[in-house]
Amino acid sequence: MNEELNIMQNKSIVLIDGVCHLCQGLLRFIIPRDPKAKFLFAPLQSEIAAKLMSEAGLQPGKLNTVVLLENGVYYTESAAVLRIARRLRWPWPAAYFFIVVPRPIRNILYRYVARNRYRWFGRDEQCLLPTPEIKQRFL
Repeated sequence: MNEELNIMQNKSIVLIDGVCHLCQGLLRFIIPRDPKAKFLFAPLQSEIAAKLMSEAGLQPGKLNTVVLLENGVYYTESAAVLRIARRLRWPWPAAYFFIVVPRPIRNILYRYVARNRYRWFGRDEQCLLPTPEIKQRFL
């Protein structure tokens, strides 16, 4: 675990639903647009995610959102997605402009998609297994 904590320094950690196809798609979207490997990943269902969320006062197993840990601060829902976009290769940082939309309004859309993601995009029975090319990006 100490080795994992050393790896995590100066990185942002994205926790995703490891069985959700939409979430897996987000991961596949981020990786090629993050050539400096600023982001590390873990499924929400993993032990490391449970530990990180517990330390932040979040309830593991009860979240229905992407979680971003950045500089010791946790972001969820639309704030997490916009902050991720901000650190990707151009033109994606321009999406951060939507942070000016009040959070409750942004999160209405986010929660609607989150509630329907399995029905619209599908899900797996087990978490995504990273390919050898991206395995080092997973905690």
